[in-house]
Amino acid sequence: MAVMDKPDRLVNEDSAHKSPPSFEQRMYSPHTIAAVVAELEGQGVDPVRVLEDTGLAVPQLSRHTTKISYRQLDRVIRNAIRLSNDPAMALHAGQRMHVTAYGMYGYALLSSATHLEARDFAARYIRVVGPFCDFSISSDEDTVFVAFDPMHWPNPTEDLHRFAVEFALAAHLTATKDRVGPHFVFSRVLLDYAPPPYADIYGRIFECPILFQQSGCRYEHLRDDRAVKLADPRTHEMAREMCEQLLDEINRTGGIAADIRRILIEQPGRYPSIETIAEKLEMYPRALRRKLEAEGTSYRDLLAEVRMRLAIEYLRKTQMTNEEIAGRLGYSDAANFRHAFIRWTGKSPSDFRSATRAL
Repeated sequence: MAVMDKPDRLVNEDSAHKSPPSFEQRMYSPHTIAAVVAELEGQGVDPVRVLEDTGLAVPQLSRHTTKISYRQLDRVIRNAIRLSNDPAMALHAGQRMHVTAYGMYGYALLSSATHLEARDFAARYIRVVGPFCDFSISSDEDTVFVAFDPMHWPNPTEDLHRFAVEFALAAHLTATKDRVGPHFVFSRVLLDYAPPPYADIYGRIFECPILFQQSGCRYEHLRDDRAVKLADPRTHEMAREMCEQLLDEINRTGGIAADIRRILIEQPGRYPSIETIAEKLEMYPRALRRKLEAEGTSYRDLLAEVRMRLAIEYLRKTQMTNEEIAGRLGYSDAANFRHAFIRWTGKSPSDFRSATRAL
């Protein structure tokens, strides 16, 4: 499975310029956490241990009123990695994500007029379900390309990144089979990390070539724009309206941290001070700092996060030198950038680029 191949195109080149959703706001259904808890419970792990330090109780996972945050999901992932005796647990948990687990989003997919409409809907509204990964879709005459990146775990050398990708990949396959039919398969899968020891399990689940150490993550499948058997325009319109409302709510309640991320991402290398950002947001700097503290972060942490995301994308997907990247990120010289990157990832920029084989 550990195949190296040069992709025929770069994937999700603008992914670093998308602001991730709030890490703190509780806005999402607990369906992903429920799938992880169920998978570990099948291994004999007490669900209470999986939910440790999340503030969630087991009965809450089955209530439609429960809302979770990415911080709680992050804690569950860390607990799962520590507690599981199955290294491929994220793949198996993702297989539990049938299309009906996604609520109105799932029903909108099932009731779409065509597979093309369903794909467009999925890409537009994916954030309403609090997914592990953001994704974008493109296609040519024969093939659909689905590029995806973890929402809050951008470093491909970390276990959390691989967990998010594995869960999302298996969930996409399961939900698409539910929607299209059991005959659906991926043509190939490209991943941005080294092959894990259990890489053979990928082959058994996805039944296609798996290429590791690529410049980004994506899967491909044959294009099918035919009508959907369960198409229902009234159901689809109702579900779409509800998803539109949810998406508006998520965009409005992303928190101050999300607003600052957007401002920083829009101005790479020319990062405004917290005083300037406070003025943009019509706040006093002291009040802005207090709000960030309440959300569990700081301006310094957000700036480091944005710089790290951009640095990873530049190293993975361009041939820019360390000096050029340092300039793009607002560092005075390459040495300062190198020290910062080692602090973020535990690797030098050169070692990171070699490990991920950026193309």
